Amino acid sequence: MKKRGRGIACMWYPIGFTVTANPSAAVVKVNEDGTATVLTGTVETGQGSLTVIGQIAAEELGIATDDVHVVSADTDTTPMDTGAIASRTTYVTGNAVRLAAAKAKEILFQVAAPMLGVKPDQLEACHRRILVKNYPQRSIGIGEVANHAQFVLGQPALGSASFNPSTVALDPQTGQGKPFATYVYATQIADVLVDDETGEVQVLRVVASHDCGVPINPMLVEGQIEGGISMGVGFALQEEMLFDSKGQQRNPNLTNYIMPTSLDMPEIEVDIVSNYEPTGPFGAKGVGEPTAVPTAAAIINAIYNAVGARVYSLPATPEKVLAAIKAKKAQQLDKPKSKRAAAR
Repeated sequence: MKKRGRGIACMWYPIGFTVTANPSAAVVKVNEDGTATVLTGTVETGQGSLTVIGQIAAEELGIATDDVHVVSADTDTTPMDTGAIASRTTYVTGNAVRLAAAKAKEILFQVAAPMLGVKPDQLEACHRRILVKNYPQRSIGIGEVANHAQFVLGQPALGSASFNPSTVALDPQTGQGKPFATYVYATQIADVLVDDETGEVQVLRVVASHDCGVPINPMLVEGQIEGGISMGVGFALQEEMLFDSKGQQRNPNLTNYIMPTSLDMPEIEVDIVSNYEPTGPFGAKGVGEPTAVPTAAAIINAIYNAVGARVYSLPATPEKVLAAIKAKKAQQLDKPKSKRAAAR
């Protein structure tokens, strides 16, 4: 008989390294045609980080994302970046890019101010132009200003900056401190169907509510949450490294290392919680690894809710689930015998 169950899991997750310095640096150059080039040492691993970095630079400079060319390479070419790890890229690298773009924009404002007959602090940048605040009729194209800065004044619109999260080491006696600059939070709910005769588990639906600060690119955030859930489903039900008596792995390739395919994926509903983070670039934090953290726990709780049997090791294979169900039934059969023996 197939039984349905629902489980919930909550988590919090830190952004960046624990206390240890993990800086990022960036260079932003505004070109004479109004486009911009960003140099960063971070790498794209499929999560869309370079798109987000381009959006951050574009927003700060007042140009379109399509106007930004992001150069991601090794440190022979680009500034130092600690890496696309610890869910830190949007927060740490994004902050470095925004600060570098702000410095380039400051040069543009200094050049544009006498051209518009105002002070630099009276200017703002948007829609590929530099405008006088509250008087948008007075404006000049960013490309024209960059060209004037480069070839007339000899002052290229170039900015460089670095960012390292602010942390405080833990006191060894009290445990007090601030090991991370910020945290993200999430809750996931899983609906499952469990066959109590075979132990087979089918994940029907996962609802995932994630806080990532202000989502710079909501579609990328949603995609990353869905990807994290797919990893969580594999962690919960399928993925396992098997070894023989000699310590050699028995399933070293994708022929016999079982992992989810598109056919194993449940229906997914994503809820992005926008929660402004004052220390993040335009309020953003991150959403990488946290997307996979609560999934397995929610699924295991749902299995327990369905059949009343708890699985304590992952993955929850049909064999383990069925063994847990049988152990529960045996325990229930033993209880009346124990009560009769106690009565005697």
